[in-house]
Amino acid sequence: MQDNTITIDSNESIARTFWRYAIPSIAAMVVNGLYQVIDGIFVGHYVGYEGLAGINIAWPIIGIIAGLGIMIGMGAGSLLSIYRGEGNNAKAQQTLSSSLWLIALFGALSMLLIHYFGTTLLTAQGAVGNTLNFSLDYINVFTWGAGFTIAAGALPMLIRNDDSPNFATGLMILGAVMNIILDYLFIGLFDLGLKGAAIATVISQLTVFIIGVGYFFSARSQIKINKLTLNFSIASKAVTLGASSLFMFLYFSFIVALHNKLFMVYGSSIHVGAFAIIGYLGTMYYLIAEGIAGGMQPPVSYYFGSKQIDKIKATVMLALKIILISGVVSVALLNLYPETVISLFSKNDPLLLAETQNGLRLHLFALYLDGFIFLASVYFMAVNQGGKALAISIGNMLIQLPFLYFLPQWLGVDGIWLSVPISNIVLTLIVAPLLWRDIQHSSQKHSVQIANANMVRSQ
Repeated sequence: MQDNTITIDSNESIARTFWRYAIPSIAAMVVNGLYQVIDGIFVGHYVGYEGLAGINIAWPIIGIIAGLGIMIGMGAGSLLSIYRGEGNNAKAQQTLSSSLWLIALFGALSMLLIHYFGTTLLTAQGAVGNTLNFSLDYINVFTWGAGFTIAAGALPMLIRNDDSPNFATGLMILGAVMNIILDYLFIGLFDLGLKGAAIATVISQLTVFIIGVGYFFSARSQIKINKLTLNFSIASKAVTLGASSLFMFLYFSFIVALHNKLFMVYGSSIHVGAFAIIGYLGTMYYLIAEGIAGGMQPPVSYYFGSKQIDKIKATVMLALKIILISGVVSVALLNLYPETVISLFSKNDPLLLAETQNGLRLHLFALYLDGFIFLASVYFMAVNQGGKALAISIGNMLIQLPFLYFLPQWLGVDGIWLSVPISNIVLTLIVAPLLWRDIQHSSQKHSVQIANANMVRSQ
């Protein structure tokens, strides 16, 4: 049987190590996100713009649940790599078992949240009539499937940090392919609409959960499940480290919800449908950026744990260059071929096409800055500075508010479209110096330590 493990070799080039983790991570994120886009394609063609509006209004709730899975996966995954870098396999094993407890606990909490507050959260965004009914069809499925959503986000990241990135990628591809097939079955053939889209998603995530847990009982895994004990100290540290990722999803969920509300106030459900399409298009770049940052995290955490500070800067700069270049290319392609990409989600609706083209031009012109901000947050998490990572994520959320409050009053719907890119420009001016200073400080501190050690040896 083929060995799926990849070990970080201190003699291997930095670029090679990065790409061996980044390529599976990017592939996994893109494929995993592709089934969300496929959801939108099926809903757009079989249900129409009201269905797109319905799924977009439901998304903030599902986004929070998905964020809990990423929080556990990124936080516990960082600890796994750090403890492995230190050679502390006992702590790594406790981290794994504690992460499974976190999946179960947050899964139960999410199901209760949807059951008791789901309708309220939808109507707060302005959902009424058919749009509300479509949204309810979607989220009601997650009253029993939320735990699998969390597990499907966390387990591949834990597997990747167990030195099996190829297995993690294959698992996510399996879930994505299943979801696409089931989408066609439930939406296209059985005409179940948004309920069918949700059922397809949950069944696919259940499959990822079963195989992911099975991996840690298999001979493939380096860290195995022996005792399902909850270590509160490790669990809280994993939550703290991963909290920035959760807040990133909270930020997206909050911003999407606020946009939905404002579009319903200043526009109509067709603007929410246009926003959904733009969200799907922007998602493909976000997933590439998340994949690059996710691929950067294991090597950086390992280098941090093994005190190879000089390799951290080179890895981060390589990831940053790729994120910015891919972002600029994405913006160029979306603006060069807008009708082609929009038509994937529309049933020849000229009004929806016009609204989406306008939003695309205004909303995504600074798309690459989202990638940079996410990379900075993951960097601080990877080097065990969860506080700074969390501050960036919270700042990313709070800085949107004044722009979303004032710009729509001055510019109407166009002001809503412009709020996020303008606020991202402002936040980048704050985060970029913070990231650069931390990298430089770590390098200088390491150089001083080496110099002092050499002086001691020479005496």
